[in-house]
Amino acid sequence: MQHTLVAVFDNRSDAQKAMDDLLASGFNRSDLRLSEGGTHTGATASGALHEDESMGESIKHFFSDLFGSDRSDRMAQYNEAISRGHYVLTVTAPNEPEVERAADLVERYGPVDIDERSSAWATGSTAGSIGAWQQSAALSQQSQASQGSVQGGTAGSMQYASSESQSIPVVQEELKVGKREVQRGGVRIYSHVVETPVDESVNLREEHVTVQRRAIDKMVDPAEVPAFQEKSFEMRETAEEAVVSKSARVVEEVVVGKEVTNREEHITDTLRRTEVEVEQLPGADDDDYYRNHWTSNYASTGTTYDEYAPAYRYGSEMRRSELYRGRPFEDVETDLRADWTRTHPGSAWENFKAAVRHGWDRMTS
Repeated sequence: MQHTLVAVFDNRSDAQKAMDDLLASGFNRSDLRLSEGGTHTGATASGALHEDESMGESIKHFFSDLFGSDRSDRMAQYNEAISRGHYVLTVTAPNEPEVERAADLVERYGPVDIDERSSAWATGSTAGSIGAWQQSAALSQQSQASQGSVQGGTAGSMQYASSESQSIPVVQEELKVGKREVQRGGVRIYSHVVETPVDESVNLREEHVTVQRRAIDKMVDPAEVPAFQEKSFEMRETAEEAVVSKSARVVEEVVVGKEVTNREEHITDTLRRTEVEVEQLPGADDDDYYRNHWTSNYASTGTTYDEYAPAYRYGSEMRRSELYRGRPFEDVETDLRADWTRTHPGSAWENFKAAVRHGWDRMTS
């Protein structure tokens, strides 16, 4: 479901910074538009505008597509902002988380509250407060078909509907924890050759032929020794030489594997939910209600209703006060006692505490 955020700025510098921050955060330029008087930057979701078309007409067409014809008051507010020299920045996001992220980024640069600023224009004042207004583009089609439209309001923050009933959703976040496989590193194995010098000794045997002549003086017997015959013989020398050979042997192996372990991780996070607080508004029947309560509980004590009426009203007024909004009675009782004693010196707190408490509870029942 497409969502659109619209923010109005007093000066172009803040608007441009907000737009630059959105672009740096991953938003597409085609989904952003910064308008100023008769000029514009970027594009709208419905396409580029004609160069000669005035900014007032482009804003009118843009918000007409966004809200429908029943939100002409909203279109008039932004047309008024443009005519007064303000700068309008629009962001189109595909879903609610993205438009909320865009709103957080834009809020840093001080956009004005268009409702408060419109009220100030109507009264001739220039006061305004920081804020932004956003609306789902998908809801705009629904608002065209509904019978009543949102109108009125105070300070741009509280609006009233003409329909007879409204529903307020209570939103609560849920935490879902899963797991995924990620790369956490590993090992790489290299194998390379290392040369190591080796020095060995070997004993080698060699033979050498020696020739010696010895002098002999004896007679030769012709019958035993053939005399004067030619003859020859050889005697060879031998020697040992070193022979080198190499052989490879496996002396070690490196085994690479994986060891799987499991670990438990504790996840701590914060979940958000909306709380709906119902506050009763004062009406014409309050006096009758308090009088009936006095009749049932205090009439027999000899006191009058006029003595208890201020206590009832005091409790209901303090419950609606911004000072005590959302706080339980027990937390503020000390402050209420001091204020009651100061403003009602003739009435003891212990005598009227129960009536004050009933007036307090009346506004939250």
